[in-house]
Amino acid sequence: MTHPAAPLFSFGIVADPQYANIEPKPDMGRYYANSPQKLDAAIDTFNGEDLSFVVTLGDLIDRDWDSFGAVLSCYDRLRHRSVLLPGNHDFAVDADRLPQVYARLGMPSPWYDFVEQDVRFIVLDGSDVSLFAPPRQDPRREIAATRLETLQAVGAINAQTWNGSLGDEQFAWLEDRLADAGRLKQKVIIFCHYPIFPENAHNLWDAPRILSLLAEHDCFAAWFCGHNHVGNYGEIDGSHFLNFKGMVDTPDENTFAIADVYADRIEISGFGREDSRSLVFDQALVPAT
Repeated sequence: MTHPAAPLFSFGIVADPQYANIEPKPDMGRYYANSPQKLDAAIDTFNGEDLSFVVTLGDLIDRDWDSFGAVLSCYDRLRHRSVLLPGNHDFAVDADRLPQVYARLGMPSPWYDFVEQDVRFIVLDGSDVSLFAPPRQDPRREIAATRLETLQAVGAINAQTWNGSLGDEQFAWLEDRLADAGRLKQKVIIFCHYPIFPENAHNLWDAPRILSLLAEHDCFAAWFCGHNHVGNYGEIDGSHFLNFKGMVDTPDENTFAIADVYADRIEISGFGREDSRSLVFDQALVPAT
């Protein structure tokens, strides 16, 4: 197959800067205070490219509300649109600040979608039903406790307190957005902090339910996430599940990526620790005329 010389469009990708002004934990591979300088280097690269946007796949901070100011200031130099979404650590703030996290990240709502040249990007909130993100006394915390207990009872490897899941409202919204994209012949790329495949201790609690839904929609092309800092990759029937490596994990070696979207594939150019790879679509995108 002859590939076009230029992509339809491109975007940058960062995962898990997890900044905090605290001492490193080398035994865990966490160098919290070093992330702004790595972000600066990544943004220098992004600014030299023609990108539609840059997505950061959650965990901008490790803890404390004031950490947002220091890490978000790095993005002031970014000349492209910044797409931010929360990870579990972004909710490690005082309880009264929990409802403000989404606005601090500049999100229009906890979950939403946007379209770029016949590709539908869906931004999900994997912390929707969790033990840490909903405000205190929110019924979603009780639902989260029940879901976790159910998984623990069967020894599920992702039965971890630092994972989460989608609420029924968000799940129904996702189903609607996938159906809409299918009607419009759009490819779908999903951004979420948490992985769902391959099986892993970091996966969303409700990964099987989400995978079943995605399998019903030929428009689904890829799931991009962070959370599992060592990275991961899987493929199911031509759909790709790519877990990008965590920026916080090394003293100075960086990790980020640029995705070039073509009609028949996505080319991932990895920088630093991130791998480069080609994600071929099962069915080629047919741009609207």
